[in-house]
Amino acid sequence: MKITTFIGSSREESNSEILADLVTKDLTYTKIDLKNLSIQPIHDLRHTDGGFQLVDDDYDTIINAFLESDLIIFSTPIYWYTMSGIMKNMIDRLSHALRDERFPQFKEKIKSVEAIVVAVGGDEPKIKGLPLILQFKYTFDFLNMRFSSYIIGEGNKPGDILQDQQAVAQANLLNKQLKEL
Repeated sequence: MKITTFIGSSREESNSEILADLVTKDLTYTKIDLKNLSIQPIHDLRHTDGGFQLVDDDYDTIINAFLESDLIIFSTPIYWYTMSGIMKNMIDRLSHALRDERFPQFKEKIKSVEAIVVAVGGDEPKIKGLPLILQFKYTFDFLNMRFSSYIIGEGNKPGDILQDQQAVAQANLLNKQLKEL
């Protein structure tokens, strides 16, 4: 199984990255840190004669990861009760990817990709993070991706997530399940 984790935090060794790392501990996987890529915001021209235009940035890295993966973990801090801006920017660009003639297999391939969400916030995230989970669910439904699991953890300062025993236990359990596949 080919696993890719997208890290959507602007912070090094963020709580959401730490939690995602627990999910993938001792597994072979690819980690893509979105803050280290140049991904331009979408310029939505799909309803014009020209359609989407090619953009000179690192977005093909994202598309190739989707094409090569069986499982994608979307790891994000909960910012203002939703995903981080850099993760949202990546997802917005999927509108272009769905129509990109360079990747005709994209739509069909993502139907076989499983999705997991790992999110960490500091303001009652297990309740206030639920709209974020629904947002991902609707996105995965639109893409025809299978949404198999999510973990919402609590933490503010770096490393705080390790104090959330429930989230750590869920990450360890998911790790064990992935190792059995």
